[in-house]
Amino acid sequence: MSTDDVRSVDPRVADLIGAEEGRRADTVSLVASEVVSTPAVRAALASEFGDKYAEGYPGRRYQGGCEVADELEELATARARDLFGAQYANVAPLSGSAASQAVYAAFAQPGDAVLALSLRHGGHQTHGSRANFSGRWFTPVSYQVEMAGERIDYDLLRESAMFHKPRILVAGGSGYSRHIDFAAMRSIADEVGCVLWIDAAHIAGLSIAGIGPSPTDFADVVTVSTQKIMRGPRGGVILARAEHADALSRAVYPFLQGGPNMAAIAAKAVAFAESSTPAYREYAQQVVANASALAARLVEGGMRVVSGGTDNHLAVVDVTRSGLSGRAAADALAAAGIVVDKAVLPFDPAPVAQGSAIRVGTPTVTANGLGVDDMVVLADRILDVLAGAKQ
Repeated sequence: MSTDDVRSVDPRVADLIGAEEGRRADTVSLVASEVVSTPAVRAALASEFGDKYAEGYPGRRYQGGCEVADELEELATARARDLFGAQYANVAPLSGSAASQAVYAAFAQPGDAVLALSLRHGGHQTHGSRANFSGRWFTPVSYQVEMAGERIDYDLLRESAMFHKPRILVAGGSGYSRHIDFAAMRSIADEVGCVLWIDAAHIAGLSIAGIGPSPTDFADVVTVSTQKIMRGPRGGVILARAEHADALSRAVYPFLQGGPNMAAIAAKAVAFAESSTPAYREYAQQVVANASALAARLVEGGMRVVSGGTDNHLAVVDVTRSGLSGRAAADALAAAGIVVDKAVLPFDPAPVAQGSAIRVGTPTVTANGLGVDDMVVLADRILDVLAGAKQ
């Protein structure tokens, strides 16, 4: 069904679809957690699989007529295992956060300690935020970055792990721009006797392109979001060692969800196939090159980038030198057609709702064909907008 077909049934929704198309055409997106899905992924999302209810797992469904759906899920699962080098894969989670919930359900009991990177230091809300189930149902303990270099202090992390004896040690976040030392995390987890969960929602699309260490080489369990760098649909994937297969499968279904979104699974299968190509690896490498160039130019222009730069697709930029809060900076840039996220700095004295930083990311601009030279132009435009928006 085209937009014209939608208009014949629901003109208001058709108008909003058109408005979103126009917004995208008129803006540059530097939102680190999203990307433009490929045409093949979108076609799979709009396929007949969107109508199919398939509660359960292949060969063990509660609905009839699932023989083709079974074949599809088995294909997507096999492709995920091959792509990430995992012994076990589950492609049913409806989102990255749903995959995270399954990890807690499989490995922890309410009240258990979970040690993760502080939200203010680049972590994610599902790693222990008091506003999230993870912080309400479990006992969150945070590790931080060093004040000087703004990188994870693994010595202090080990001390915290030895003291708190967490059930789960979490590696990963949504605002940390450096490679994480997964080998060090594995060593700490082994010494403490806890599960090592690598939340690779943001970096999985880079690791399969050989950028940074592979999380499946070190973790007990890995979670992935397919809608970020990978250019897949909105959805989650769980990867793990074989011995955890039963616990994780039962955590996803029947504990957390009923039937999966079979159209999303079809789109995930397509994304896995596309992500295994040389063209995808070139794209992923360009994402990182663009992020590095953008951050470097902002630094040249007088801004401060957390940790001094980036190893991946994102950077957190201190905007206090512009006399702006993170929210004010994001609003000013949005008015100029540049979409970013407001963010907080490590040890930020500002309220979370305001922050002192913005987070920029390059998956979408790279998918749209921009390169390093374009990042220099874009950074200069950001500098000009912030300079003119001083409060």
